Amino acid sequence: MDISTALPRRNAVPVTALGVVILLSIVGALVTYKATASLGALAAVTSTGALPPRTPWIDTGEMGRIVRPFATTANYVGRVWIALLFGVLVSAAVRAFVPARWFDRALGGGKRGLLAGGLLGAPLMLCSCCVAPVFDGVYRRTGRLGPALALMTASPALNPFAIVLTFLLFPLPVGALRLAGAAVLVFVASAWVARVAGKAKGGAQCAVDEAPAPATLGEAMRTFFASARDLSLRTVPVILLGVLLSAAFAEAVPLSGLAGADRIFAIALVAMVAVPLALPTFAELPLGAALLAAGAPAGAVVALLVAGPSVNLPSLLTVRSRASGRAALAVAASVAAIAFVAGLAAELA
Repeated sequence: MDISTALPRRNAVPVTALGVVILLSIVGALVTYKATASLGALAAVTSTGALPPRTPWIDTGEMGRIVRPFATTANYVGRVWIALLFGVLVSAAVRAFVPARWFDRALGGGKRGLLAGGLLGAPLMLCSCCVAPVFDGVYRRTGRLGPALALMTASPALNPFAIVLTFLLFPLPVGALRLAGAAVLVFVASAWVARVAGKAKGGAQCAVDEAPAPATLGEAMRTFFASARDLSLRTVPVILLGVLLSAAFAEAVPLSGLAGADRIFAIALVAMVAVPLALPTFAELPLGAALLAAGAPAGAVVALLVAGPSVNLPSLLTVRSRASGRAALAVAASVAAIAFVAGLAAELA
């Protein structure tokens, strides 16, 4: 739905401009929220040399293995629900207010579109779950898988505060390899997945997209809220299911006992296991530090830092539902492969 071209001439610019202001306000509030929490984490690491753990809402220590994934899911949602709400609002605003031709200019042109997607995603600083609705909205709006994936993976993988904290908490080679692996994932793997994933189905329009273009800001806002409702019903249940399955998977395949394992086997295991894990922002850092303190090889820690935050089962399920199962498998395979190679490089460094 292209507001600026479908509206009467006297209303097109004001409604589009006001819509963009609303979008920028939502993004500004999101960045402020994430930056405030990140600055607190940065101050703690600077003063104590460690990232303090967050107290979970529900204590899962005494729970059985069947019940614990449900409590873990509740703890996860309790931690990320504000960021997830922001992700839904950003996606709805993109669909309701941003003219399609703006996306054609910003996210078109091959490498330029990938670069734009990465640069737009990194400042959002959302975890993989919370950026999944943004991926859904951008891909639905553009039909371009590569830039939408670059935006989705850049938000957690190239989170600037996560990168800085990695350099503060780990040896220099670990931080450098995490940054290099994230850059390859965002700007190279996204393009590869777009080529091998087959014909996109994201360009198909939904009922909201086919509605007449709003002639007033009031109509545009109604479109925005309808988009938010549609997106929430479509993506939030998938995300919740993915978090629950991820928690159950973590129970079945814990990242422990790696100290005495073969180094290459440990790197491969972590690279594969970390892909479906649902980790909140910065959660990979204390987990990686714990693995390193327990004697796990540095390569396994690098693999975790690359794969852990980049994608997870909820975001992969979103890619599957919006693009295709082939695209989701390609994303998972590329993340695991890049994490494995980065881990091997750490062992050779």
